Amino acid sequence: MEIDGAHVLVTGASRGIGAGLARAFATAGGRVTVVARTATAVEELAAETGGTALVADLADAAGRAGLIARVEEAAGPVDVLVNNAGIDVTGTLDDMDPADLERLVAINVLAPMELTRQVLPGMIDRGRGHVVNMSSLAGTAVLPGMVAYAASKSALTHFTAGLRADLRGLPVGTTVVEVGLVPTDMRASVVAHPPTAAAFRRFYRLGLLTDTPLDRLCAHTVRAVADDRRHVRLPRRAWAFAALAEAPRRITELTITGVRAR
Repeated sequence: MEIDGAHVLVTGASRGIGAGLARAFATAGGRVTVVARTATAVEELAAETGGTALVADLADAAGRAGLIARVEEAAGPVDVLVNNAGIDVTGTLDDMDPADLERLVAINVLAPMELTRQVLPGMIDRGRGHVVNMSSLAGTAVLPGMVAYAASKSALTHFTAGLRADLRGLPVGTTVVEVGLVPTDMRASVVAHPPTAAAFRRFYRLGLLTDTPLDRLCAHTVRAVADDRRHVRLPRRAWAFAALAEAPRRITELTITGVRAR
Protein backbone atom coordinates (compact mmCIF):
# COMPACT_ATOMS: atom_id res chain seq x y z
CA MET A 1 0.00 0.00 0.00
CA GLU A 2 1.17 3.51 -0.78
CA ILE A 3 1.73 5.28 2.55
CA ASP A 4 2.06 8.77 1.13
CA GLY A 5 -1.36 10.40 1.52
CA ALA A 6 -2.91 7.40 3.30
CA HIS A 7 -4.97 7.99 6.44
CA VAL A 8 -3.36 5.98 9.26
CA LEU A 9 -5.13 5.42 12.58
CA VAL A 10 -2.83 4.49 15.48
CA THR A 11 -4.32 3.44 18.82
CA GLY A 12 -2.47 3.67 22.12
CA ALA A 13 -0.48 6.57 20.70
CA SER A 14 0.10 8.63 23.84
CA ARG A 15 3.68 7.37 24.29
CA GLY A 16 6.17 4.61 23.55
CA ILE A 17 5.61 2.39 20.53
CA GLY A 18 2.34 4.06 19.54
CA ALA A 19 3.84 7.53 19.46
CA GLY A 20 6.86 6.20 17.56
CA LEU A 21 4.63 4.54 14.97
CA ALA A 22 2.58 7.72 14.49
CA ARG A 23 5.75 9.72 13.86
CA ALA A 24 7.11 7.08 11.46
CA PHE A 25 3.93 6.93 9.38
CA ALA A 26 3.74 10.73 9.31
CA THR A 27 7.36 10.93 8.15
CA ALA A 28 6.47 8.49 5.35
CA GLY A 29 3.73 10.85 4.21
CA GLY A 30 0.73 9.40 6.03
CA ARG A 31 -2.08 11.51 7.46
CA VAL A 32 -2.15 10.30 11.04
CA THR A 33 -4.98 10.09 13.55
CA VAL A 34 -3.85 9.20 17.06
CA VAL A 35 -6.10 7.73 19.73
CA ALA A 36 -5.47 7.28 23.45
CA ARG A 37 -7.19 8.04 26.72
CA THR A 38 -4.72 10.83 27.65
CA ALA A 39 -5.89 13.98 25.89
CA THR A 40 -2.81 16.15 26.37
CA ALA A 41 -0.39 13.54 25.01
CA VAL A 42 -2.31 12.77 21.80
CA GLU A 43 -3.13 16.42 21.17
CA GLU A 44 0.56 17.30 21.39
CA LEU A 45 1.46 14.40 19.11
CA ALA A 46 -1.22 15.38 16.60
CA ALA A 47 0.13 18.93 16.56
CA GLU A 48 3.65 17.59 15.99
CA THR A 49 2.65 15.28 13.13
CA GLY A 50 0.02 17.50 11.58
CA GLY A 51 -2.60 14.90 12.35
CA THR A 52 -5.81 14.49 14.31
CA ALA A 53 -6.30 13.49 17.96
CA LEU A 54 -9.21 11.61 19.49
CA VAL A 55 -9.62 10.59 23.11
CA ALA A 56 -11.03 7.14 23.91
CA ASP A 57 -10.56 4.48 26.57
CA LEU A 58 -10.48 1.22 24.63
CA ALA A 59 -11.06 -0.80 27.79
CA ASP A 60 -14.55 0.68 27.91
CA ALA A 61 -17.25 -0.58 25.55
CA ALA A 62 -18.48 3.00 25.15
CA GLY A 63 -14.99 4.07 24.09
CA ARG A 64 -14.85 1.36 21.43
CA ALA A 65 -18.38 1.80 20.13
CA GLY A 66 -18.49 3.76 16.89
CA LEU A 67 -14.85 4.81 17.18
CA ILE A 68 -14.04 4.27 13.49
CA ALA A 69 -17.10 6.34 12.51
CA ARG A 70 -15.92 9.17 14.77
CA VAL A 71 -12.41 9.01 13.33
CA GLU A 72 -13.68 9.02 9.76
CA GLU A 73 -16.04 11.90 10.46
CA ALA A 74 -13.12 13.92 11.80
CA ALA A 75 -10.39 12.95 9.33
CA GLY A 76 -11.79 10.89 6.46
CA PRO A 77 -11.77 7.18 5.56
CA VAL A 78 -9.19 5.03 7.38
CA ASP A 79 -6.72 3.37 5.01
CA VAL A 80 -4.46 1.79 7.63
CA LEU A 81 -5.57 0.69 11.10
CA VAL A 82 -2.71 0.13 13.54
CA ASN A 83 -4.01 -1.75 16.58
CA ASN A 84 -1.19 -0.81 18.92
CA ALA A 85 -2.95 -0.13 22.23
CA GLY A 86 -1.90 -2.71 24.79
CA ILE A 87 -1.12 -3.17 28.46
CA ASP A 88 0.75 -5.77 30.51
CA VAL A 89 -0.17 -7.47 33.75
CA THR A 90 2.88 -9.33 35.04
CA GLY A 91 2.85 -11.78 37.93
CA THR A 92 1.40 -15.13 38.92
CA LEU A 93 -2.21 -15.66 37.90
CA ASP A 94 -3.46 -16.30 41.42
CA ASP A 95 -2.15 -12.91 42.55
CA MET A 96 -3.83 -10.94 39.76
CA ASP A 97 -6.78 -8.65 40.30
CA PRO A 98 -9.76 -9.80 38.21
CA ALA A 99 -10.38 -6.20 37.15
CA ASP A 100 -6.82 -6.03 35.77
CA LEU A 101 -7.36 -9.24 33.82
CA GLU A 102 -10.60 -7.95 32.38
CA ARG A 103 -8.98 -4.68 31.32
CA LEU A 104 -6.04 -6.51 29.73
CA VAL A 105 -8.29 -8.72 27.61
CA ALA A 106 -10.47 -5.76 26.64
CA ILE A 107 -7.54 -3.66 25.42
CA ASN A 108 -5.23 -6.34 24.04
CA VAL A 109 -7.80 -8.59 22.37
CA LEU A 110 -11.32 -7.21 22.21
CA ALA A 111 -10.39 -3.69 21.08
CA PRO A 112 -8.36 -4.83 18.03
CA MET A 113 -11.10 -7.26 17.03
CA GLU A 114 -13.85 -4.68 17.41
CA LEU A 115 -12.04 -1.83 15.66
CA THR A 116 -11.12 -4.17 12.82
CA ARG A 117 -14.76 -5.24 12.57
CA GLN A 118 -15.76 -1.59 12.31
CA VAL A 119 -13.15 -0.59 9.73
CA LEU A 120 -13.38 -3.55 7.31
CA PRO A 121 -16.64 -2.72 5.46
CA GLY A 122 -15.31 0.66 4.35
CA MET A 123 -11.94 -0.74 3.35
CA ILE A 124 -13.56 -3.51 1.32
CA ASP A 125 -15.98 -1.12 -0.38
CA ARG A 126 -13.15 1.28 -1.28
CA GLY A 127 -10.90 -1.54 -2.48
CA ARG A 128 -8.05 -0.37 -0.27
CA GLY A 129 -6.90 -1.04 3.28
CA HIS A 130 -4.43 -2.59 5.67
CA VAL A 131 -4.70 -3.75 9.30
CA VAL A 132 -1.62 -3.91 11.54
CA ASN A 133 -1.81 -5.79 14.84
CA MET A 134 1.02 -5.12 17.27
CA SER A 135 1.56 -8.48 18.94
CA SER A 136 4.58 -9.90 20.73
CA LEU A 137 7.02 -12.80 20.77
CA ALA A 138 5.37 -13.54 24.12
CA GLY A 139 2.52 -14.92 22.04
CA THR A 140 4.81 -17.74 20.91
CA ALA A 141 6.89 -18.43 24.04
CA VAL A 142 5.63 -17.81 27.57
CA LEU A 143 7.97 -16.84 30.39
CA PRO A 144 7.15 -17.01 34.12
CA GLY A 145 4.88 -14.18 35.18
CA MET A 146 3.62 -13.45 31.67
CA VAL A 147 0.67 -15.85 31.59
CA ALA A 148 -2.05 -13.24 31.00
CA TYR A 149 -0.10 -10.97 28.67
CA ALA A 150 1.24 -13.86 26.59
CA ALA A 151 -2.22 -15.40 26.26
CA SER A 152 -3.62 -12.10 25.01
CA LYS A 153 -0.85 -11.69 22.43
CA SER A 154 -1.22 -15.28 21.26
CA ALA A 155 -4.90 -14.54 20.71
CA LEU A 156 -4.05 -11.40 18.73
CA THR A 157 -1.59 -13.25 16.49
CA HIS A 158 -4.07 -16.05 15.84
CA PHE A 159 -6.81 -13.49 15.20
CA THR A 160 -4.64 -11.90 12.51
CA ALA A 161 -4.16 -15.27 10.80
CA GLY A 162 -7.91 -15.86 10.82
CA LEU A 163 -8.52 -12.36 9.54
CA ARG A 164 -6.13 -12.96 6.66
CA ALA A 165 -8.03 -16.14 5.78
CA ASP A 166 -11.34 -14.25 5.77
CA LEU A 167 -9.87 -11.53 3.53
CA ARG A 168 -8.34 -13.86 0.96
CA GLY A 169 -8.88 -12.41 -2.50
CA LEU A 170 -9.91 -8.99 -1.18
CA PRO A 171 -7.80 -5.81 -1.44
CA VAL A 172 -7.19 -5.52 2.32
CA GLY A 173 -3.85 -6.62 3.75
CA THR A 174 -2.79 -7.64 7.24
CA THR A 175 0.47 -7.48 9.16
CA VAL A 176 1.15 -8.96 12.57
CA VAL A 177 4.16 -7.55 14.42
CA GLU A 178 5.83 -10.01 16.80
CA VAL A 179 8.53 -8.23 18.77
CA GLY A 180 10.54 -8.82 21.92
CA LEU A 181 11.39 -6.16 24.48
CA VAL A 182 11.51 -2.56 23.26
CA PRO A 183 13.08 0.12 25.51
CA THR A 184 9.86 1.82 26.66
CA ASP A 185 7.98 2.22 29.94
CA MET A 186 6.31 -1.15 29.34
CA ARG A 187 9.69 -2.89 29.27
CA ALA A 188 10.40 -1.72 32.81
CA SER A 189 6.98 -2.91 33.94
CA VAL A 190 7.45 -6.38 32.41
CA VAL A 191 10.82 -7.05 34.06
CA ALA A 192 9.70 -5.71 37.44
CA HIS A 193 8.53 -9.24 38.31
CA PRO A 194 11.69 -11.09 39.47
CA PRO A 195 11.00 -14.48 37.81
CA THR A 196 10.23 -12.74 34.51
CA ALA A 197 13.41 -10.67 34.77
CA ALA A 198 15.46 -13.80 35.52
CA ALA A 199 14.04 -15.62 32.49
CA PHE A 200 14.83 -12.69 30.21
CA ARG A 201 18.37 -12.48 31.57
CA ARG A 202 18.92 -16.13 30.61
CA PHE A 203 17.61 -15.59 27.07
CA TYR A 204 19.83 -12.52 26.70
CA ARG A 205 22.88 -14.33 28.10
CA LEU A 206 22.37 -17.17 25.61
CA GLY A 207 22.10 -14.67 22.76
CA LEU A 208 18.54 -15.73 21.90
CA LEU A 209 17.07 -12.29 22.54
CA THR A 210 18.12 -8.68 22.51
CA ASP A 211 16.26 -5.39 22.83
CA THR A 212 14.75 -3.97 19.64
CA PRO A 213 15.28 -0.20 19.25
CA LEU A 214 12.03 1.72 18.85
CA ASP A 215 13.06 3.42 15.63
CA ARG A 216 13.94 0.08 14.05
CA LEU A 217 10.60 -1.45 15.01
CA CYS A 218 8.70 1.54 13.60
CA ALA A 219 10.67 1.58 10.34
CA HIS A 220 10.10 -2.15 9.77
CA THR A 221 6.37 -1.76 10.47
CA VAL A 222 5.91 1.11 8.02
CA ARG A 223 7.87 -0.81 5.39
CA ALA A 224 5.75 -3.93 5.98
CA VAL A 225 2.56 -2.00 5.24
CA ALA A 226 4.10 -0.45 2.13
CA ASP A 227 5.22 -3.89 0.90
CA ASP A 228 2.08 -5.76 2.07
CA ARG A 229 4.12 -8.11 4.23
CA ARG A 230 2.25 -10.41 6.58
CA HIS A 231 4.86 -10.46 9.38
CA VAL A 232 7.36 -8.30 11.20
CA ARG A 233 9.53 -10.39 13.55
CA LEU A 234 12.13 -8.66 15.71
CA PRO A 235 14.77 -9.20 16.86
CA ARG A 236 15.73 -11.32 13.87
CA ARG A 237 17.67 -13.76 16.04
CA ALA A 238 14.36 -14.89 17.57
CA TRP A 239 12.57 -15.47 14.24
CA ALA A 240 12.45 -19.23 14.77
CA PHE A 241 10.11 -18.94 17.78
CA ALA A 242 7.48 -17.13 15.72
CA ALA A 243 8.09 -19.22 12.60
CA LEU A 244 7.62 -22.52 14.44
CA ALA A 245 4.44 -21.29 16.11
CA GLU A 246 3.20 -20.13 12.71
CA ALA A 247 3.76 -23.50 11.02
CA PRO A 248 0.31 -25.04 11.76
CA ARG A 249 -1.39 -21.88 10.52
CA ARG A 250 0.58 -21.90 7.27
CA ILE A 251 -0.07 -25.62 6.75
CA THR A 252 -3.78 -24.97 7.22
CA GLU A 253 -3.63 -22.05 4.80
CA LEU A 254 -2.04 -24.23 2.14
CA THR A 255 -4.45 -27.11 2.78
CA ILE A 256 -7.53 -24.95 2.14
CA THR A 257 -6.17 -23.27 -0.99
CA GLY A 258 -9.08 -22.82 -3.36
CA VAL A 259 -11.75 -22.85 -0.63
CA ARG A 260 -13.89 -19.72 -0.93
CA ALA A 261 -13.41 -17.28 1.93
CA ARG A 262 -16.83 -15.69 1.43
